[in-house]
Amino acid sequence: QLQFVESGGGLVQSGGSLRLSCDTSGLHFGYYPLNWHRQAPDNERESVASISNLGQRTAYAESVKGRFIISRDNVKESVYLQINNLRPDDTAVYYCNAVQRFGVDGVAVFPYWGRGTQVTVSP
Repeated sequence: QLQFVESGGGLVQSGGSLRLSCDTSGLHFGYYPLNWHRQAPDNERESVASISNLGQRTAYAESVKGRFIISRDNVKESVYLQINNLRPDDTAVYYCNAVQRFGVDGVAVFPYWGRGTQVTVSP
């Protein structure tokens, strides 16, 4: 059964850091690029980071470049997002999903999404 289980979110002050994790199951993990997405209240879900299937390439949205670091462990079948220098506009629910091709414009392969993990950044 396909599952994405995100964790690691929380309430932090501006300038703080968090490390998000996404544990997966039921997926040919090493086959797919993976993206982290986020959705802020009243906004559409947006992709913020992408990592190729073997982890050799990464890409980021301009709004997070230099602050977010995506990584993956193909043995543990997990993907991670280190987020540094957090800002209030990073407040959102963060999700992971497999994408059809590498890049922050990659389209999610599966219509199924996990529950996400809430990141809230106070001024």
